[in-house]
Amino acid sequence: QVYVVESGGGLVQPGGSLRLSCVASGTIFLDNTMGWYRQPPGKQREVVALITTGGAPDYGDSVKGRFTISRGNVNTVYLQMNSLKPEDTAVYYCSHKTSKGDYWGQGTQVTVSS
Repeated sequence: QVYVVESGGGLVQPGGSLRLSCVASGTIFLDNTMGWYRQPPGKQREVVALITTGGAPDYGDSVKGRFTISRGNVNTVYLQMNSLKPEDTAVYYCSHKTSKGDYWGQGTQVTVSS
């Protein structure tokens, strides 16, 4: 079993920054993809950023140039969010994808509002 836990969400003003963290624990596969998805109110879940254990990051079009994904180690991933906009408001979910299955955290709320 794999457990995924996110942290770092909150309320921030437009133009501000937040850093999300995610840790996967339990049975960890060295070859995996970790990343962030988000679900805005009333909308479907969408990809924010993904990163493999050895590959380059990949970003959704709406966050390119503002968000940066990085890995601390094989089971830790971060999302640095700068120049936040009200449309970035959503529940952000961390994912840990392996050959044995996809695992998700419970989500952390990010609200961008003045």
